[in-house]
Amino acid sequence: MAAIFAFKCRSCDEIHEGSPSFAFRAPDAYASLSAEDKARMGSIDEDLCVITREEGVDRFIRAVLEVPIHGVEDPFLWGVWVSVSEKSFDRYRGTLDAPVEGEGFFGWVANRISLYPYDENRPADVNLQLDGDRPKVVLHSAEEETDSLVIDQRDGISIQRAQELAERAMHGISRRRER
Repeated sequence: MAAIFAFKCRSCDEIHEGSPSFAFRAPDAYASLSAEDKARMGSIDEDLCVITREEGVDRFIRAVLEVPIHGVEDPFLWGVWVSVSEKSFDRYRGTLDAPVEGEGFFGWVANRISLYPYDENRPADVNLQLDGDRPKVVLHSAEEETDSLVIDQRDGISIQRAQELAERAMHGISRRRER
């Protein structure tokens, strides 16, 4: 039986229990809009976001990106937004309350995770979940993989790595400041 993740934080001396989970409130494209532009061009709720620009419409859905932690039952979770096509967005929205098991589609991760710097957009499969769970994001991997988030999602991370990432995410510690 796998253990429950817990650690004593080196930054705040608190005991943190349960697998780490960090979420973005909005896709980066929406978050970067001014308040005026959000009101004029955007709409967002807990699951869906739309930005209507002169050059077209951007559609996003909220999802989870799981990174397994070795020896721990629950994964490290990143709540991210994914940019999807109009067809995928409409299908997802139409089946939000009753998703079809095994259904999924292609998307682009629409948030930059600063602990996993990457210069390009991350392509992914978005797999729908039953029972009201958010869709799962499975990142695409390349033959010669250099994206550490893809590697961590595929291979899992150690408990020590999970603690390090959690501490950095909770306390805004960057590697530059740690040196």
